[in-house]
Amino acid sequence: MTKWIPRRETLDRPLHVGIANSLKEAISEGKLAVGERLPPHRTLADSLGVSVHTVGKAYDELTRTGLVGGQVGRGTFVLDPSQNSQQPFLMERTNQGLIDLSIARPLYDNLHAGKMQSALKDMSTSLNPDVYLACRPNVGLEEHRNAGVKWLSRCGLKTSAKNIVMTNGVCHGMTTALSSVARHGDVVVTDAIAYHLIISLCSYLGIRLQGLKMDNEGVLPDAFEAACKQQEVKVFFTAPTLAGPSVSLMSLERRKELVRIARQNDVLIIEDDVLGPLPENRPPPISALAPERSIYLTSFTKCVMPGLRTGYLVTPETLLPTITGRLIVFSWMATPFISEIASRWIEDGTADELVRWQREKIAERHAIVTEELAQFNWVGHPAALHFWLRLPEQWSAQNMVDHAKALGVAVAPPQPFMTAQSEPMNAVRIAVGGVSSIDRFRQGLILIKDLLKRSPEPLPQIL
Repeated sequence: MTKWIPRRETLDRPLHVGIANSLKEAISEGKLAVGERLPPHRTLADSLGVSVHTVGKAYDELTRTGLVGGQVGRGTFVLDPSQNSQQPFLMERTNQGLIDLSIARPLYDNLHAGKMQSALKDMSTSLNPDVYLACRPNVGLEEHRNAGVKWLSRCGLKTSAKNIVMTNGVCHGMTTALSSVARHGDVVVTDAIAYHLIISLCSYLGIRLQGLKMDNEGVLPDAFEAACKQQEVKVFFTAPTLAGPSVSLMSLERRKELVRIARQNDVLIIEDDVLGPLPENRPPPISALAPERSIYLTSFTKCVMPGLRTGYLVTPETLLPTITGRLIVFSWMATPFISEIASRWIEDGTADELVRWQREKIAERHAIVTEELAQFNWVGHPAALHFWLRLPEQWSAQNMVDHAKALGVAVAPPQPFMTAQSEPMNAVRIAVGGVSSIDRFRQGLILIKDLLKRSPEPLPQIL
């Protein structure tokens, strides 16, 4: 560990900026060599007479710029700039080494940065003025919807541009769709373990959400049919292709059976197919089996790039006026600039390339899960962005969340995904794309594995 300590009287204000600048200067002048460990937060804080939080903010700033990097349990070290190939805006904010496996997000690397930079460069010289000047059509520019037709066909859905509404991702589409077809007090049914935002959305809209019994394919037809006999069900919300938290991939036979029940009971279907492009072999969307009563949602955010919040809502023509009205109220129209990038990538093959890349990298992560957690009970799919780790009886989900966090690993408890009808679930959800570094991902799994091999201990309380 280095003995270098700056003098407080020489530091700029605010102090965390002054500490960061002093460290940057020491690194650039060679006073802190590559590989040297910085003083622990408490040591530097005591030496300078500042709080540990102030030192942490300074170290976070250096981590963001790529000058230093943290290793859980070892400390913070000066990095070699020549070995740091990540571009600055892709550097992870590690929160003093936190390995965040709680957010189900796609993987990324410099390939994505290069593709985005190329797209922006091309658009700077060849952009249709409608992309930044148009206020109509509210459903999206025609060329963007035409590109959407091609993309949706790759998802297994044949449609036409007149049935497509551009959205700012699936969340935007889901809010627009549900508020268009359901009213306060209506009944919506979905999986007992459900997408957490459908739970929140129904609560906000005053809609009665009922979770249905499930198996490893998703909702059970008998449960759906029984719910329809008990009351008038307005909407069946489903994520049959890995998008739900249960990580289920519904068979074609199950999809057909659910469609039969929906038709028999005049139930509308809202289908979240945000992960639809990722599995190589998958059944057609439910919406392809019942286009007359289905609203289909997908986007680029989970399979191509999280910041590319372009989505496609496909609706029967009979619902288009109502959906367009809701869209106008919520956002007027989806952002054409983002839709332009997505459309160009559909046309030139970039979207397909990035989906293939994503599929391969996710499969690599699942192989690591299989290797590191082979002796434990978990359920997932090689194309899914997360898996469920079922816990041994000595561990509760909250205990695991708390103990993992104490070791610098974030995982998600089951409660946000549980409807009122959910059975108790002693498991945690772990995202495979939460961190871009494959080494940090493996390190997170190893720390969790070490926890599973012992019993939980009382954690110190901070008062």
